Amino acid sequence: MSILNRDGGKSGEEAAVDVAMGARLVPRITIQAFCEHSQTAQLVESAVHDRRMSKVALTTHNGGLDGAIETYKSNPTPNLILVETSLPTDEIPGALERLAEVCDATTRLIVLGHVNDVVLYRELIRSGVSEYIVLPTSASAIVSVITELFAADGAAPIGRTIGFVAAKGGAGSSTVAHNTAWAISQYLRQDVLILDMDFAFGTAGLNFNQDPPHGIADAIGASQKMDQTMLDRLTSKAANHVNLLTAPVVLDKTFDFEEREFEQIIELSQKTTPVVILDIPHIWSAWVRQTIAAIDEIIIVAEPDLANLRNAKNLSDTIKALRPTESEPLLVINRVGVPRRPEISPTEFATSVECKLLGQIGFDAATFGTAANNGQMIAEVAANNRANEIFRLIGMHVTGRNTPERSAGKASLKLPSFLKRKRA
Repeated sequence: MSILNRDGGKSGEEAAVDVAMGARLVPRITIQAFCEHSQTAQLVESAVHDRRMSKVALTTHNGGLDGAIETYKSNPTPNLILVETSLPTDEIPGALERLAEVCDATTRLIVLGHVNDVVLYRELIRSGVSEYIVLPTSASAIVSVITELFAADGAAPIGRTIGFVAAKGGAGSSTVAHNTAWAISQYLRQDVLILDMDFAFGTAGLNFNQDPPHGIADAIGASQKMDQTMLDRLTSKAANHVNLLTAPVVLDKTFDFEEREFEQIIELSQKTTPVVILDIPHIWSAWVRQTIAAIDEIIIVAEPDLANLRNAKNLSDTIKALRPTESEPLLVINRVGVPRRPEISPTEFATSVECKLLGQIGFDAATFGTAANNGQMIAEVAANNRANEIFRLIGMHVTGRNTPERSAGKASLKLPSFLKRKRA
């Protein structure tokens, strides 16, 4: 009997019935497969035609374990790696350890093997490998395993929530948030959802040149019947891997929210999208306070002057008190080098605020003004602008990803979940 010649414990007919009855879709994850044989590559590629995989971005590569190791020495890893190996059973754990040294900590791994060995299976599962599938198998079996990992009841949310908040009105937190989202989408090829939470004056629609009929106000208004299907319908696609829930931007009514009004939308977003960017307005209310307390990362965007310093310090102290066991807020200094403006140096600013300085963005009125007026990102207007590298580095840091520049030191970082065992 093979270890996994199954479809999530069900026959092919039962799996087909599940799909027909509305089996849960795999969320918007990125999967990369490294195959040793063309037949395996064809099998994996056929899996993407399953309805449950309709949101998935899947690519296949040659080379098996060695190919994966070489690739991730200089590239960030996806949500899930599928790797085929024909290595002898006693060599597989060592090869996986080498793979772990070049992978990000959040990456999951499914091994496709040719040996039906229950001892190997138990060893791999104990070490943190998500599943070991014995070949030959079916595309439906692979899809079912992926569905169990990412879409089953009780599965951990895949989305990481990152909130951007300005120390002072006009500091540019929305611009930094949107360009960081763009950098993440283009570099990691990960789907990003931007929640524009400034209902009266939000700029996500303008910055991406979008005017969708629905947005975040509809999502909040439908909270009693909101589910993942409805959230998908209300979300607009701004670019490849970039999705929006835009603000209504109207002043004919006010928007007063309960403290936990946004919790359901954020939780649903986390279940379907790998990166959720919250564009938080420059206000202080119960719902803003609650949202900041609950999300994964917080970026304070400030200009290098005294008013921003005072507000950033207050924000930093309050956020640390709200989240004593969570990550501390991070700092981005924007519009550095405005002509004839006395400025506080970014290093001194960060020291005073007691926040880690993620990056400083130089003043460039022409480029940023052109991008804003055209409804484009900075990378679209000026691909070689230094700000693009800052946005990319911010994105890599807040998503917990390793950058190629740090690849040589990956072995000293936290090991991925598929190598939890203590190393000899």
